[in-house]
Amino acid sequence: MKVSVVVPVYNEEGNLPELIQRLTAVMDALGRSYELVFVDDGSRDRSLEILEAAARERAGRMRVLELARNFGQHQAILAAFENVTGDVIVTLDADLQNPPEEIPKLLAKFDEGYDVVGGVRQNRQDSFLRKAASRLVNRATTLITRMRLTDFGCMLRAYSREVVEEINRCDEASTFIPALGQSFARRPTEVAVAHAARRHGESHYSLYRLIRLNFDLMTGFSLVPLQVFGLMGMAVAVGGVAFGVFLFVRRLIVGAEVEGVFTLFAILFTLLGIAMAGLGLVGEYVGRIYLQVRGRPRFRVRRFYGGEVARPVLDSRRSEATLDSRLP
Repeated sequence: MKVSVVVPVYNEEGNLPELIQRLTAVMDALGRSYELVFVDDGSRDRSLEILEAAARERAGRMRVLELARNFGQHQAILAAFENVTGDVIVTLDADLQNPPEEIPKLLAKFDEGYDVVGGVRQNRQDSFLRKAASRLVNRATTLITRMRLTDFGCMLRAYSREVVEEINRCDEASTFIPALGQSFARRPTEVAVAHAARRHGESHYSLYRLIRLNFDLMTGFSLVPLQVFGLMGMAVAVGGVAFGVFLFVRRLIVGAEVEGVFTLFAILFTLLGIAMAGLGLVGEYVGRIYLQVRGRPRFRVRRFYGGEVARPVLDSRRSEATLDSRLP
């Protein structure tokens, strides 16, 4: 089976030369037919220049898609999914924290008949705060979405062609690819993979972007957050009515008092906080609907380097491409 390796790239000039060399060596050693599909996601450094030179040197083995601007990691992968030709599609980050030498593990598991193979990072070389936050998010997301994914943040994954085709048919304005692939898989599994420290550059996921990504994940694959806040609202309403009855009875028996005014303020602020949090959550769902109904392209490919694309005519609603600017 032919293997397509998809690598989204954003400002990774320090890692690209080593990544391309190691990735090519791994794929050559496998003895399988393969292609490398790099997607430059609006890099502002020399990443695109390095990718262009590598595509010329590896004509027929490596192709590069240049996006018009920075659309985000998941949108860059979707752009590549529209243009892969392999039977097995492997996604890999460009920061070398997931070593390309781990790809044979995924393919060996895939050969056993699984259609989605996810990586689970072992001995993560991240800060304690980052690892603790990741564990918390993974557990919370598993409870909310009911998906059996151990490591939502690991992008080293292998997908069958059928699963990728299903992903391509989705018309969602924003999505989370590992969870989407898991939802379409008939026989998914996971395998432990190594993890390395980033040697060049900085992580492109700030705390705010990680929070936004996890909001997309939770609101895109489950209604549980809305249902939880609905139940909380009912419980608070029942508690408020009961507390009002208690105060009324106490007033008849004991009489009015001023000492409890601060308790009432505390209760009021608690209820207001719950209401505002619930309103913000509803806003997340409304915002997703707003992005969806606008129908703007999820990505726009500016140029192709290193050969023909797999799909020269792309869906104009989901993506746009200037095919006359394709370069050999």
